[in-house]
Amino acid sequence: MNYLVLKHLHVTCVVLSGTGFALRAWWMWRASPALQHPLARRLPHVIDSLLLGSALWMAWESQQFPFVQSWLTAKFFGLLGYIVLGSLALKRAPDRAARGRYALAAMLAYGYIVSVALSRQPWPF
Repeated sequence: MNYLVLKHLHVTCVVLSGTGFALRAWWMWRASPALQHPLARRLPHVIDSLLLGSALWMAWESQQFPFVQSWLTAKFFGLLGYIVLGSLALKRAPDRAARGRYALAAMLAYGYIVSVALSRQPWPF
């Protein structure tokens, strides 16, 4: 696959993943039944799988890897934080207020990952 096509797939999945998370967090906050719709429960896994697969493929193609490139290492740990915070926000936190705080923290982690990707610096601020 052409690297440019792969990069566009990756960026599209980044946008879809972040937008989808924000929408699901909004639904969680509003206690919307839409959060339980089968598409809302399955589509994020498809998008995130494509996102991860395209990231791994791009790393392989470009020969840039986490723990070798500091900015990719930062993205990796940012992603781990985003996953944990997102899980707490949508499922595991004990109450709605805590879920809201975790959702905000997850969105900040998402912003950090995007800023690292754009700047290729582990401390993009």
